Amino acid sequence: MKRTPKRLFKKLLLLAGLCLLAVLGFAGWMVWFASAAVPLKLNPQGVVDFDIRPGLGLKGAAQVMADAGVGMPPWQFALLGRLAGKDRNIQAGSYEVGPGVTAWQLLQKLTDGDVMQTRIVIVEGKTFRDLRAQLDAHPDLRHDTAGLPDAEILKLIGAEESHPEGLFFPDTYLFARQTKDLVILQRAYHGMQRRMADAWEKRDPSVPYKTPREALIMASIVEKETGAPADRGKVASVFVNRLRIGMRLQTDPTVIYGLGERFDGNLRKSDLLADTPYNTYTRGGLPPTPIALPGMASIEATLSPPKTDLLYFVARGDGSSVFSRSLEEHNRAVNKYQRGGK
Repeated sequence: MKRTPKRLFKKLLLLAGLCLLAVLGFAGWMVWFASAAVPLKLNPQGVVDFDIRPGLGLKGAAQVMADAGVGMPPWQFALLGRLAGKDRNIQAGSYEVGPGVTAWQLLQKLTDGDVMQTRIVIVEGKTFRDLRAQLDAHPDLRHDTAGLPDAEILKLIGAEESHPEGLFFPDTYLFARQTKDLVILQRAYHGMQRRMADAWEKRDPSVPYKTPREALIMASIVEKETGAPADRGKVASVFVNRLRIGMRLQTDPTVIYGLGERFDGNLRKSDLLADTPYNTYTRGGLPPTPIALPGMASIEATLSPPKTDLLYFVARGDGSSVFSRSLEEHNRAVNKYQRGGK
C-alpha cells in the first residue's frame, strides 16, 4: 500500500512535534535542575566543604562534590557544565557551600574560583624561626619548606638577601587551603619590600641610616624594645641619638638574639660581657642583621623619629618606659623602677 505525500507529511509533522516536546522537556528539566536547591549532607559546621585538585576536570569535580555530601548525580552536573560551555574552566581550590545552593551556583563557584579562604597572622616582633614554626604548624598550608635551609628558602622566593631575619612583613594573610607555604613567604617578603621602599622615600633626611637595610635593622630593635605603643617614637629617638654621638646602642634584645636557642629566659651579666656580633654592649653601631619582624609603626618611627635629646630609657614594669637625658637621671629611674628604690 502506497503512502500518500499527505500522510507522510503528517507523520513527519508528528515526529517533529514529538522531538520539539522532547527538547522542550529536556530544556525544562535542565533549567529545573540548575535552579533547584541541591540536597546537602552538612558537616557539624553546617556546610559541605571539598577540595578540587589541579587538573581534575568537571567530571572529577562532580564526583568529589558527591563524595563530600553534595546530593546530585555527578553525570547531571557534568552535563550541565558541558551544555553551558564551562566544562574546561574548573578552578582548583578549597570550596565551601551551605544550604540553598543551586547546581548553577555551584558551577559558577567552581568556574570563578570562589574558593574558601583561611588565614595566618604573622605577628610583629617574632623571629624568622618563630615564623617557620608557625607555618609548619598551620593545618591548611602545604609545607613545602619543611626541612629546607633558610638560604634555600630565600632562593626559592627570589630574595637577594643572604639572611632571612626581618624580611617578612607581619600582617594577616588570607589564602585558600593547601596553598604552598612558599606563597605566604613570597607575599610577606614582597610586602616588606614595598613598605620599606615607600617609608625610605618618605624618611626624615637627617636620620643616620645609609640604606633601607640599616633602617630595617634598627626598626627591628625598636620593635623589640617598645612595650607601649605611645613610647615607640621616643625609643626610636634614643637609638638615633646614640648613633649620632657614637654611643653604643646597649640593647638587651640584640644580645638575646645572638644567644639564639641558648637563651633560657634569663639574661646574665656574663652574656652582656661576652662579645658576639649581636652584642651591642661590646660593639658599636648596628648588629649585622635585623633581630625580629618589625611592624609598620616601628619602621615609620625609625625613619621619622621625633626630635629629642633623650639617651636612656628603663621599663616601669607596666609596659611603658621612663626616658632620661642624662646618665644621672637614668640611674635614678633604674633605682626606682628596677631596684625598688625611691
